[in-house]
Amino acid sequence: MAVARTRCVALVGVTGRLVEVEADIGSGVAGLHLIGMLDTALSEARDRVRSALVNSRYAWPDSRITVSLFPASLPKRGSLFDVAIAMALLAAAGFVPAARVAEPFFLGELGLDGSVRPVRGVLPAVLAAVAAGARTVVVPARNAAEAGLVPGVTVVPATTLGALVSWLRNDEPMGGLPPGAGKPGAGGAGFGEPGFEGSGSGGAGGADAGGTGHGGAEAGDRDSGAACPLPPGLPGEAALGDACDSGDGPGDAPDLRDVAGQPLARRALEICAAGGHNLWMLGPPGTGKTMLAERLPTLLPALERDQALEVTAIHSVAGVLPRDRPLLVRPPFVAPHHTATVASVIGGGSGMIRPGAVSLAHRGVLFLDEAPEFSTTVLDALRQPLESGRVTVSRALASVTFPARFALVLAANRCPCARPSTPDDPCACAPAARRRYLARLSGPLLDRVDVKVGLFRSTRRELLADRRFIESSRVVAERVLFARERAAKRFANRPWRCNAEVPARALHTEYRPPQAAMSPLLGHLDSGRLSARGLDRILKLAWTLADLAGKDRPELHETNSALGLWLGEER
Repeated sequence: MAVARTRCVALVGVTGRLVEVEADIGSGVAGLHLIGMLDTALSEARDRVRSALVNSRYAWPDSRITVSLFPASLPKRGSLFDVAIAMALLAAAGFVPAARVAEPFFLGELGLDGSVRPVRGVLPAVLAAVAAGARTVVVPARNAAEAGLVPGVTVVPATTLGALVSWLRNDEPMGGLPPGAGKPGAGGAGFGEPGFEGSGSGGAGGADAGGTGHGGAEAGDRDSGAACPLPPGLPGEAALGDACDSGDGPGDAPDLRDVAGQPLARRALEICAAGGHNLWMLGPPGTGKTMLAERLPTLLPALERDQALEVTAIHSVAGVLPRDRPLLVRPPFVAPHHTATVASVIGGGSGMIRPGAVSLAHRGVLFLDEAPEFSTTVLDALRQPLESGRVTVSRALASVTFPARFALVLAANRCPCARPSTPDDPCACAPAARRRYLARLSGPLLDRVDVKVGLFRSTRRELLADRRFIESSRVVAERVLFARERAAKRFANRPWRCNAEVPARALHTEYRPPQAAMSPLLGHLDSGRLSARGLDRILKLAWTLADLAGKDRPELHETNSALGLWLGEER
């Protein structure tokens, strides 16, 4: 008997850390001992591994078995290590050559019958394995399409422990190996590179879709087309917002032409899509606030290659990656319920720290319907990700940082009762009750919202007249793409993707508008009506208006329009 080693990956947030799995079979009291700062799920691996080996017809060593997961100081959680532990143990027992298990990375959970079950977080785990020099990664068959997105690595899909052992012994392709898998460079699927050509059934498998405690991930995937195969002819390039349909047919996809009677709100939506700005809509129920928010993702360009992998990794860790769509190429749309907790919105958990709604909406849209009904703690917790584009969750054992750069859309009624108010039947809410209701949206939060627009009920005549001017999402998305391309040329060799990401220092140096265009903003700044942060937000908004108009720099008209949108004076 000897010591055998193999490798696995521990997930800390959306980052993978290399873990060496060592198995030693020696003299002593018979039993399996796992060491290395394990959680409950990983401690239970001893029972899963034993049953899987016995039911796969491999003799269980009647000796003292010690399995160490190095580094011991790194917290390790979940069932991701089952296959690696089993392979190290089988190699130490002589059932497979120790040299064959030393180089590959093994990921996956074992069933009691020896089946290899899917796990969450495969994409970031494979990315970490490749960064550590891996050439071969063994993953559950249902996670193979997800793992195949990573270029430069051989992906071996495993269905059972017995088939995996047979492959290691004979150095031959496993039974049921999908075509194209297990070849070097089998990544980049959907980007025009030599790709994984399997069944496309990767994803989180049987993972709990509600793992993060928010209520909007599945609805967002359905409503906005949060994921679909990359459109043909668009390998990694920006695409129009309606390049993918997310419903059962073409007519099921949300479209901006469905919203009538709100021309100002539709224009505000276009501006927010072009610059990545935040939006607040205030108006009575039935005026189209939710419809407008759901159609914002249809105006956004498709995710670029690095963005798509980043977003997919977050959804994989959260366990909400669609099984039939291993790569998310459309901006996600997440709409948590107003009863959501801070942990479900920001991220957290008592054991493994998981991403919240703000991270699931990364590079997409976070929609808070009935925003004043949310907990004040939840609303105020949004300030950090809105400012920095990331969120840090701290616990006793670790602090984890998740990316969280999203467009925030808030919707609110004008009063708590939300009843239609007419001269004949006015609202019964007292002025103090209305103020308290809207005051739940704090000044610092609204200071970070770029566009504030009011919605009003439209008459039948106004609805009919407005239908002549309604444009589809495809038409509006073309203008958005034009504005984004202008911004991309301006930000060449810079880390920013859109106007909303430009830092304050750059806004007041190389991107500062002419003095004549700045004069109305400086007047409001001197009077105290405008904060320094508000000034920065308005300048970013002015650049977006200039991009939509095809101008090289914002002029007086753009800064005045941006000021009005930020103040929300049209309400």
